Amino acid sequence: MTTVAAPASAAPAADTRSAREVYRDTVARLLPREDRLVVLDSDTGLFNGVDFGLAADRYLNLGIAEHTLMGAASGLAREGRIPLVNTMAAFASSRALEAVKLDIALNNLPVLIAATHSGVSAGHLGPTHHALEDLATLRVLPHMTVVVPGDPAQTAELLRQALACGGPVYLRLGRGATPALPAGAEAPRLGRAQILRRGADVTIAACGPYPVLAALEAAGLLAADGIEANVLHLHTVKPLDTPALLDALGDQRTVITVEEHWAAGGFGSAVAEELSAVRPVRVHRIAMPDAFVPVAGGQRLLLEQGGVSALAVADRARRALDTTRGDSR
Repeated sequence: MTTVAAPASAAPAADTRSAREVYRDTVARLLPREDRLVVLDSDTGLFNGVDFGLAADRYLNLGIAEHTLMGAASGLAREGRIPLVNTMAAFASSRALEAVKLDIALNNLPVLIAATHSGVSAGHLGPTHHALEDLATLRVLPHMTVVVPGDPAQTAELLRQALACGGPVYLRLGRGATPALPAGAEAPRLGRAQILRRGADVTIAACGPYPVLAALEAAGLLAADGIEANVLHLHTVKPLDTPALLDALGDQRTVITVEEHWAAGGFGSAVAEELSAVRPVRVHRIAMPDAFVPVAGGQRLLLEQGGVSALAVADRARRALDTTRGDSR
């Protein structure tokens, strides 16, 4: 018998959805199964055309009124519901911040804020729609869990785990599709760092899809110079997995952090705060400059222009190692 190979078109297509689209599709599956879930939208358009079936009455579009959105979510949560609030990160972290603080965080309510268009993923819309301050403003709130999935595939699993937290969660999502994490990466666990590469010379800790990609690419550049780098993906910014950082560092004295955020108060600041309390380590932060992004453009282009790139990470690591080696002489 002659075996005829299936045509190439019969192979499963790669998942090209963005993290926010994976989030949308996961919510569409979860809503009919869990009576406590309620979806509150701010006219984002994300759920246009979604058929929630018998759960359609638990999807509420309150319009472009983010402050009201948070207040409504807190009221529903106090009555035993689990609201999923949908808005852009720029608005969740600034315009609606008072309501997030006083209505949700203060009362430790199980509200999940799904914040899309984070960082400069809405780069085409200019600085009014950039969110380079949201990690700083949300992680300082008591009770708040802050989660930044590293790629679309892990968004669904982290969403499910976040919904089981029992308290407020900020889920930071981008706008467009982003690269997948390397095959074979361990399954994401809320509050646990993922170790993507091991090396004895320097540790690179990253948060967010393109920063993780930059960290991995930088590790490859460094390896060509004989420098072996750890690469950690900390998708949970709060609570931060400090034990994993310490374990990766070993007797190293340098950590490079990479993020899609302004340097002040963000992921790198969180790492520096945690490590400074337990051991002396030099934390070098790769982040967006302390300025509003003056031009419109694609997400990766704006990040590279802002110095969040593999070349910048590798260069900072080399210079940091030269400094620490000089100190030991």
